[in-house]
Amino acid sequence: MAEAKTVLYPTRSLAESKQFFTDLLGIEPMADAPYYVGFQLGEAHIGLVPNGHDQGWTGSVCFFDVDDIEATIATATGNGASVRQSPRDVGGGLLTALLEDSEGNVIGLRQPPTGA
Repeated sequence: MAEAKTVLYPTRSLAESKQFFTDLLGIEPMADAPYYVGFQLGEAHIGLVPNGHDQGWTGSVCFFDVDDIEATIATATGNGASVRQSPRDVGGGLLTALLEDSEGNVIGLRQPPTGA
Protein backbone atom coordinates (compact mmCIF):
# COMPACT_ATOMS: atom_id res chain seq x y z
CA MET A 1 0.00 0.00 0.00
CA ALA A 2 1.30 3.44 -0.92
CA GLU A 3 1.27 6.33 1.54
CA ALA A 4 1.50 10.01 0.61
CA LYS A 5 3.82 11.67 3.10
CA THR A 6 5.99 14.02 1.06
CA VAL A 7 5.20 17.09 -1.02
CA LEU A 8 8.06 18.84 -2.81
CA TYR A 9 7.97 22.33 -4.26
CA PRO A 10 10.36 23.59 -6.95
CA THR A 11 11.85 26.99 -6.20
CA ARG A 12 13.99 29.50 -8.02
CA SER A 13 14.85 31.34 -4.80
CA LEU A 14 15.58 28.92 -1.98
CA ALA A 15 16.09 31.71 0.57
CA GLU A 16 12.74 33.36 -0.21
CA SER A 17 10.87 30.04 -0.27
CA LYS A 18 12.51 28.95 2.97
CA GLN A 19 11.39 32.16 4.68
CA PHE A 20 7.89 31.87 3.23
CA PHE A 21 7.40 28.28 4.47
CA THR A 22 9.03 29.01 7.85
CA ASP A 23 6.53 31.83 8.39
CA LEU A 24 3.59 29.88 6.94
CA LEU A 25 4.19 26.68 8.92
CA GLY A 26 5.49 28.41 12.07
CA ILE A 27 8.45 26.02 12.36
CA GLU A 28 12.12 26.00 11.43
CA PRO A 29 13.31 23.58 8.75
CA MET A 30 14.69 20.23 9.93
CA ALA A 31 16.92 20.00 6.84
CA ASP A 32 18.63 23.13 5.57
CA ALA A 33 21.19 22.78 2.79
CA PRO A 34 21.92 24.65 -0.46
CA TYR A 35 20.42 21.73 -2.43
CA TYR A 36 17.31 21.09 -0.26
CA VAL A 37 15.28 22.54 2.59
CA GLY A 38 12.77 20.32 4.38
CA PHE A 39 10.12 20.80 7.06
CA GLN A 40 8.62 18.00 9.14
CA LEU A 41 4.97 18.68 9.92
CA GLY A 42 3.68 15.72 11.91
CA GLU A 43 3.94 12.74 9.54
CA ALA A 44 4.04 15.01 6.48
CA HIS A 45 7.28 16.26 4.96
CA ILE A 46 7.36 19.50 2.96
CA GLY A 47 10.48 20.01 0.85
CA LEU A 48 11.91 22.79 -1.29
CA VAL A 49 13.89 21.75 -4.38
CA PRO A 50 16.01 24.52 -5.88
CA ASN A 51 16.60 22.69 -9.18
CA GLY A 52 13.05 21.39 -9.60
CA HIS A 53 12.22 23.80 -12.43
CA ASP A 54 15.34 22.69 -14.29
CA GLN A 55 14.01 19.12 -14.07
CA GLY A 56 10.74 20.15 -15.73
CA TRP A 57 8.63 20.53 -12.59
CA THR A 58 5.84 23.06 -13.13
CA GLY A 59 4.46 22.89 -9.59
CA SER A 60 4.41 20.85 -6.41
CA VAL A 61 4.75 17.07 -6.59
CA CYS A 62 3.21 14.68 -4.08
CA PHE A 63 5.41 11.65 -3.45
CA PHE A 64 3.95 8.29 -2.45
CA ASP A 65 6.05 5.89 -0.37
CA VAL A 66 6.01 2.43 -1.95
CA ASP A 67 7.61 -0.88 -1.03
CA ASP A 68 8.75 -1.76 -4.58
CA ILE A 69 9.29 1.17 -6.92
CA GLU A 70 9.89 -0.98 -10.02
CA ALA A 71 6.70 -3.01 -9.48
CA THR A 72 4.73 0.19 -8.89
CA ILE A 73 6.10 1.71 -12.11
CA ALA A 74 5.20 -1.46 -14.04
CA THR A 75 1.62 -1.34 -12.72
CA ALA A 76 1.28 2.38 -13.44
CA THR A 77 2.67 2.18 -16.99
CA GLY A 78 0.38 -0.79 -17.61
CA ASN A 79 -2.46 1.57 -16.76
CA GLY A 80 -1.41 4.36 -19.13
CA ALA A 81 1.19 6.30 -17.12
CA SER A 82 4.58 7.21 -18.54
CA VAL A 83 7.92 7.46 -16.79
CA ARG A 84 9.11 11.03 -16.51
CA GLN A 85 12.18 10.22 -14.40
CA SER A 86 13.47 6.69 -13.87
CA PRO A 87 14.28 5.56 -10.34
CA ARG A 88 17.44 7.08 -8.92
CA ASP A 89 19.16 7.05 -5.57
CA VAL A 90 18.94 10.55 -4.11
CA GLY A 91 21.06 9.66 -1.08
CA GLY A 92 21.26 7.01 1.59
CA GLY A 93 19.49 4.41 -0.53
CA LEU A 94 16.29 6.45 -0.97
CA LEU A 95 14.97 5.83 -4.49
CA THR A 96 12.70 8.34 -6.23
CA ALA A 97 10.96 8.36 -9.60
CA LEU A 98 8.45 10.56 -11.39
CA LEU A 99 5.47 9.35 -13.39
CA GLU A 100 2.98 11.22 -15.54
CA ASP A 101 -0.57 9.94 -15.73
CA SER A 102 -2.76 10.11 -18.84
CA GLU A 103 -4.06 13.52 -17.71
CA GLY A 104 -0.54 15.01 -17.49
CA ASN A 105 -0.38 14.98 -13.68
CA VAL A 106 3.06 14.39 -12.21
CA ILE A 107 3.19 11.72 -9.51
CA GLY A 108 6.25 11.09 -7.36
CA LEU A 109 7.29 7.71 -5.98
CA ARG A 110 9.68 7.12 -3.06
CA GLN A 111 11.11 3.79 -1.99
CA PRO A 112 12.75 4.17 1.41
CA PRO A 113 16.00 2.28 1.97
CA THR A 114 15.66 -1.34 3.01
CA GLY A 115 15.20 -1.55 6.77
CA ALA A 116 14.13 2.10 7.09
